[in-house]
Amino acid sequence: MRLDIDMTRRVLQLLIGLVLYGTGCALTIEAGLGVDPWTVLAQGVSVRTGIGIGWVTNVLGFLVLLLWIPLHQRPGVGTIANILLVGTSLQATLTVVPPVTGPFAQVAVLLSGILLVAIASGLYIGARFGPGPRDGLMTGMHARLGWPIWTCRALVEISVLIIGWILGGTVGIGTVLFAVLIGPLVHVALPLLDTQRDGKRSTRPTSDADAPEAHPADARPADPRLADEPDATDECEESARSTLRPPRAARRPRARDSAAPAS
Repeated sequence: MRLDIDMTRRVLQLLIGLVLYGTGCALTIEAGLGVDPWTVLAQGVSVRTGIGIGWVTNVLGFLVLLLWIPLHQRPGVGTIANILLVGTSLQATLTVVPPVTGPFAQVAVLLSGILLVAIASGLYIGARFGPGPRDGLMTGMHARLGWPIWTCRALVEISVLIIGWILGGTVGIGTVLFAVLIGPLVHVALPLLDTQRDGKRSTRPTSDADAPEAHPADARPADPRLADEPDATDECEESARSTLRPPRAARRPRARDSAAPAS
């Protein structure tokens, strides 16, 4: 019964997080001050093709997933849900929320969108159903090529940013604010929304494909070679326990042990 409740919570958290993620991205678009690199690319493709940004986002997610094949990455349930829901939610929000005018309103909507994306990231990453296609690409590059996560992320996101900008995507102060704020905000949100916090292991992923991606710079590589490695959290807890454990009293020699042999 406990496992059923935990699974239900995880599924709901995943779905709500992905929907809110798309909503947050839509708010940053309507603010008109610049968006994150992947949304810049989706915007640029949308400008050139006339297809809605949300639908382009879904298609890009599927195309990025194909790049997992040479990297030997395995998608989780959350990966597929990410492809289907984020862009759909983004497109639905764009049809409801009009573009914002006026500098104060634009900044307010931009910051609200970034905050919502951070909370949504904590929700869907904390559900532990597998990484999104874009984060999985970067962690796969890390696992296969041995490059640092930040190098992989910078290489991929700068590339898509430049391509999106050339195609007509919006780059501006919002792009910079997103890059600066999203990491610290997710760092705060994730521990609060992680379904395995407080040492609970009842919902531990059963495969390395279900292992959580850390958002942006904290993602762990979904590498099958790491499946049997001990959890770093467990090692830290055991180290702390051994440090705090009082030393065992030294064994006192008994009289017959220390007595000299009879002559």
